[in-house]
Amino acid sequence: MIPNMWYAVLQSSEVPPGRAVAVERLAERLVCWRDAAGRVAVARDQCPHRGAALSPGRVCEGQLVCPFHGFRFDTAGACTLVPANGRSAPLPQGLRLASYPTWEGHGLIFLWWGQQPPEPATPPWFEDLTPDFSVATIRDPWRAHYSRAVENQLDAAHLPFVHHNTIGRGGKLVVDGPWVEWCDVNRLRMYVQNRVDDGPPARRPDEAPRPSSRFYIELILPNLWQNHLSPDFRLVVAFAPVNTQRTVLYLQSYQRFARAPGLRWLVNWSGMALNRYILHQDRAVVESQQPARSSLRGGELLIPADLPIIEYRRRRQELLGTAE
Repeated sequence: MIPNMWYAVLQSSEVPPGRAVAVERLAERLVCWRDAAGRVAVARDQCPHRGAALSPGRVCEGQLVCPFHGFRFDTAGACTLVPANGRSAPLPQGLRLASYPTWEGHGLIFLWWGQQPPEPATPPWFEDLTPDFSVATIRDPWRAHYSRAVENQLDAAHLPFVHHNTIGRGGKLVVDGPWVEWCDVNRLRMYVQNRVDDGPPARRPDEAPRPSSRFYIELILPNLWQNHLSPDFRLVVAFAPVNTQRTVLYLQSYQRFARAPGLRWLVNWSGMALNRYILHQDRAVVESQQPARSSLRGGELLIPADLPIIEYRRRRQELLGTAE
């Protein structure tokens, strides 16, 4: 995993008040809970006293209680009570959970993976997704490394084959471009035009101007993606890394063209059946890819249509250094 970055790791609804929730993310066993004010906390699922899992424990007044000996921990990871010592006894020095900085918004829980997070401690997001959009979300687990899942969403050439009966209908096999722009060091936009093979070969980015289309794909490293279908309709995916072999995709559909409450609900949730079907078309292929994790020099023979994937791999390798 790329260190020193914000990762979207869970839906907010997956951590209800009053419960400890066990998850695996970023190849770590984690426990999540909420304090009395509803703020989310994430820590390693291991008590520093005797190594027992904390997730089978309970949440009392917003603090996590170890099921083994009743030690209590606040959301900063500090131990606040050792029952066997008595309430008035001083607390042992250094008795802390390995906890992680968190941020919650946009229906997602973000975790800072690395050293001290930057100030202000706010993850990057798609700023044009304003509060007037309505949102529907689905959760989809994949048996694939998150880098493969990300790359699949930067791949324009697979559409007429993997999605021949859905979003790839029409036999548009030729990929003009793709045109890639880096909006900042960790934010990539790609523009592409797929067309029927009418004779001329695919045009490379330097052979034609970039399309002046409102349609584009945007990626924020390490694991956020947006399909900007129109000003009023978007798809967002958070690729939550579970471990080196598994990823959970959180797909959020944003729309603001249907505003009446009943119609808005119908549009949001009827579209999700198609979205899930399309995701599963992708999943069947991505889960078969080898090696499981992509890399800049992985031995694959890439083509011009793979330019966004090459750019992603290049930047990912820069951020990784020797960390992976």
